[in-house]
Amino acid sequence: ISFLMEHEKYSYVEALRWLAARYNVEIEETETSPEFKQQQQVADSLYIINNFAQKFFSDHLFNTEEGRDIGLSYLKERGFREDIIKKFQIGFNPEAREGFTKAALANQFSLEYLQKSGLVNVRDGNAYDNYRGRIIFPVHNQSGKVMGFGARIIKSNDKAPKYINTPENEIYVKSKILYGSYFARQAIDKADECLLVEGYTDVVSLHQAGIENVVASGGTALTPDQLRLIKKYTNNLTIIYDGDNAGIKAALRGLDLALEESLNVKLVLIPDKEDPDSYVNKVGTMAFNEFIRTNKKDVILFQLDIALKDAGNDSNKKSIVVNQVAETISRINKAEDFTKQQDYIKQCAEILKIEESGLHALVNKFIREKVSKEEFRSNREQRLEEEAGSGMHDMPADAETLALFNKDEIHEQAMIRSLLEFGHKQWNEELKVAEYIFKEMDENHLEELIDNRELVRIYQTYKAWYEAGIEPTARNFLYHDDLKMSSLVVSIMDFNYEISPNWKEHFDGHIATRDELFAEEVFSTLNYLKLRKIKRLMDENQRDLEKATSAEDQLMLVQTHQHLKQMEIELTRQLGTVIFR
Repeated sequence: ISFLMEHEKYSYVEALRWLAARYNVEIEETETSPEFKQQQQVADSLYIINNFAQKFFSDHLFNTEEGRDIGLSYLKERGFREDIIKKFQIGFNPEAREGFTKAALANQFSLEYLQKSGLVNVRDGNAYDNYRGRIIFPVHNQSGKVMGFGARIIKSNDKAPKYINTPENEIYVKSKILYGSYFARQAIDKADECLLVEGYTDVVSLHQAGIENVVASGGTALTPDQLRLIKKYTNNLTIIYDGDNAGIKAALRGLDLALEESLNVKLVLIPDKEDPDSYVNKVGTMAFNEFIRTNKKDVILFQLDIALKDAGNDSNKKSIVVNQVAETISRINKAEDFTKQQDYIKQCAEILKIEESGLHALVNKFIREKVSKEEFRSNREQRLEEEAGSGMHDMPADAETLALFNKDEIHEQAMIRSLLEFGHKQWNEELKVAEYIFKEMDENHLEELIDNRELVRIYQTYKAWYEAGIEPTARNFLYHDDLKMSSLVVSIMDFNYEISPNWKEHFDGHIATRDELFAEEVFSTLNYLKLRKIKRLMDENQRDLEKATSAEDQLMLVQTHQHLKQMEIELTRQLGTVIFR
C-alpha cells in the first residue's frame, strides 16, 4: 500500500481498492447506508458500460473499413501515430444511427444506465447513438478506469457542437477531472511541474512528442478539486494557452484559486495563432521545450501588465487595477508563502509606481475582509445547526450583521432601544418617554413601517405591560419565555458605542452622555420612521400620478407631492439630514 501511495500518488483508500481489484479480493464496506450502496452499484455499472464502450470504439477504429477510412485516416492526418492512439485508447463511433446502441443492448446493458452514461439518447421511444460519426477520447480516473468520453466531430457541420462530453453522473464530475492525468501523474512527479493545456489533442500531441507531464482542463476555469489533484504531484503549474485574447482570458480564469492552493503559477502563450498541438508539430520537441523554458511569465505580473495596458491614462481604471492586484496578492496567505507575498507587493508597487506600504495595507485589508467573511459564514452555519438541534429558528443576528442585510433595521432597533432604556424618563410635564412614543406611533401609524415583525412584537408587548401598570425594562424581556424575543432584546441592548475617555484630554467642559441626550435620540428615531412613511407615500403618489388621465387628478396629485416634499424637508431639517434627491 505504501508503495502505491508513493509511486502512484493514491490515497490510502484508493490504494486499498486498487489492490483489491487487482487480486480479486472483496472489500467489506462497514456502516454504509442503503443510499450509498445504491450509488456504488450505479457507479460500478457505469464503469462496466464505459469499459465496454471504449473497447467497442477502439475496435471500430482499427478493425472496420469505416473506422480506418474515416476515423484513423483523420487522426493520422493530424499527425498521431498508432501507438499513441492505442495508449490513450482513442476510438471511433460509426455513422450508423444505432450501431453502438444495438451492441450494448445485445450485451444486456440497461437502457437507463446507457442514457445516464451519455452514450445513448432516446427520442420518441427510439434509442440511438449519441456520438455517431465522431472520434472518441476516453477520460480515465486516477486508477485508469474510463469515467466518460469526449467525442469530436470529424465532418464540418455548423449546427453540431465540435465536442460532446459525458453528462455529469455518479462517476463523471467535470469539476474534478483533468484529462490525461492518469497518463501524466508519474511524469509530473518526476519533472516537479504540471503543464496545463486546453484540449484533448493538445495532451495527446505533447505526449507523442515525449512531453508527458501535461493535462487538459477542457478550456473551463480551474476548480479547487482540479487544483488539489495537481497539488498531489507538484506545486509548480505552467499554463500553456493560445496567444489570442480568448486564450489569455481562459488562462487567467481560476488564477486566484491556484494561488490559494499555494501553487507557483507561470503562463506561456503560444505565438502565431497556434495552439500547443499545432506548435509542437511545427517546431519539434526540443524547440517547443526551449520556448516553454524561456517564455514563462509570472502570472500575477502578466495580469497586472495586461490590466495596466487596458487602463491607459485613466486614473479611475488604474485605481481599479490597484484593488484587483491587491485582492489577488491577498490570496497568497498561507504562513509558508509569506516571503512570496512580500516579494509580489514589492514588485507590483514598483510597476504601479505607488508606495509599497500603501499596497501592503490594501492587501491586509482584503485579507481581513476574507477572514471576517469566513468567520461570519462559520458562525452562521454553527448557529443554524444549533437552532436545528434545539428547535429554534430565525435567531436574530447582532446589529452589525443585520445592518448588512437591512439598512433600515438598525434604525428600527434604535427606536426599540430608546423605549427600553428611556421609557420611564419624563418627556415633558405631562408625558413620559414611553407615552410620547406610543402617541407618535399611533397618530402617525408608524408601527406598520417596522419591517422586522419581531421588533413589532417587542413594542406591542412593552406597550401591553406598560398599560397594565408594569414598568417594563430590558430585564423583563431577558427572562421572557419566548427565546426569540429575549435574544433579540439582548442583541438590541448590546450597544457598543460610547464616548472615549481620551476626549477629556482634548476637550474642555462637560461632555453630554447618551443618558442626557435621550430626548434627541428618541426624537430622531421617531422622525426616521416618519421620513420612511413620507417616502413610501411619495412613491405611491408618483405611481398614481403616472396612471392619472384627467387634468384634475394630475393637479391634485402634484399638490400632494409638493405637500409631502415640504414635510420631508422639514423633518430632515430637524434631523440635520441632507436630501440627495
